[in-house]
Amino acid sequence: MTKNDIIKAAFKVWGQGFYRTTSLSQIARELGVSKPALYRHFKSKDDLLQAMYVAYFDDFAGFIREAYDKAIAEENWQESCLTMMRTFAEYYIRNREAFIFSLIRIYSREERESIRNEFLARGLDFEIFVQGKGGGPARPIEFHLIMATLIFWVAQFHQDKSESVKDEQVKFVLAEIERSVTSGLSLDAKRVASLNYGKLEEQAAGKQFKNMEENALLKAVAGAVAEAGPWNVSMEMVARRAGLSKSGLYAHFKNKQDMLGQLFITEFYSFLNAAKMQIETTLVPEEQLYLGIISIVDYLRCRPELLLSIEWLKTRKLDIKKAALKKLRQIIDDIKLDAIRQFDQQMLIMIAQWILFMIVNILVWGPSLQERSNKNWAKSAADIPNESFRMLFRYIALGLEGFNE
Repeated sequence: MTKNDIIKAAFKVWGQGFYRTTSLSQIARELGVSKPALYRHFKSKDDLLQAMYVAYFDDFAGFIREAYDKAIAEENWQESCLTMMRTFAEYYIRNREAFIFSLIRIYSREERESIRNEFLARGLDFEIFVQGKGGGPARPIEFHLIMATLIFWVAQFHQDKSESVKDEQVKFVLAEIERSVTSGLSLDAKRVASLNYGKLEEQAAGKQFKNMEENALLKAVAGAVAEAGPWNVSMEMVARRAGLSKSGLYAHFKNKQDMLGQLFITEFYSFLNAAKMQIETTLVPEEQLYLGIISIVDYLRCRPELLLSIEWLKTRKLDIKKAALKKLRQIIDDIKLDAIRQFDQQMLIMIAQWILFMIVNILVWGPSLQERSNKNWAKSAADIPNESFRMLFRYIALGLEGFNE
């Protein structure tokens, strides 16, 4: 048994549980050895995790090296980004454990600069793509949207798949990602450009439903999450806010994950109802789509505790119930766009999830990581300007073509 054998086993075993718990005993069982045998190679769990970081960056850098050099040489910004996107996506499609590790242990870490330094040490500087090429303008939002789309489609692919990946599956997922990135929903560019965004934003502002206030128990959950954050909130804190004993709280929730999950699902239905209400105010399809987006944005701005919960829940692999997904599909099905109606029911759900994922991604990752680490994070998320969501809408509607003005 070598150090490399242990590292590979750690990626496999801990990845199966989304790194919710990290136990050396689990790895020892996977390798068929005693736990003390692991200590001959690693003094502690933290030492093993550090070795996993190094292995991840080394393997990732090695896989994308050739494509990176090609993208750097490419003068056209969009083509260079697409080259990197295809290679990033292929690596993550073929390496499920590395993808999960990157989401939970790499890109959720607050040391953004240290991540950049890891890549710089391996000769990779992705800021080149953010800052534009050939003296062109900086494109941080476009690059962010490309990467978020990539993450969404790869996550969908890996959701229920653990078997070896076939080449035809890689090609299919890459094609879906590239279609979303380059063309979005392929709407009419002139109609998209003609929208009166300010008027639609004014119409949607403050129209969110207030169902949560009627549920005193979930209001107590939301308040505790807003105060302590989803990582530190406890059942005891919620029980005190709700005026219940801890045992009384367990009559309503099985555990912390169930508690936060119920909060999320309740709010999920509420902001979808808010979107539906706005969609029904117009017969113009492009207006319907933007009203649906901006009404969800407006709702989530008013519920920072829900945004805080989402990141905790993603690491616990929350499964949205089929009824909730059906509701999500019905919302987008109400939008009278021919480009949307061409898709079957399953793809409609996927597109609706993609749109929702992109909205949340902007709200959660829009503030800097430094802002997200302090108490002003919720305020920072609420202060993201509407222009960011106009750009998101153009991207969803037209892909990168929405920025070619």
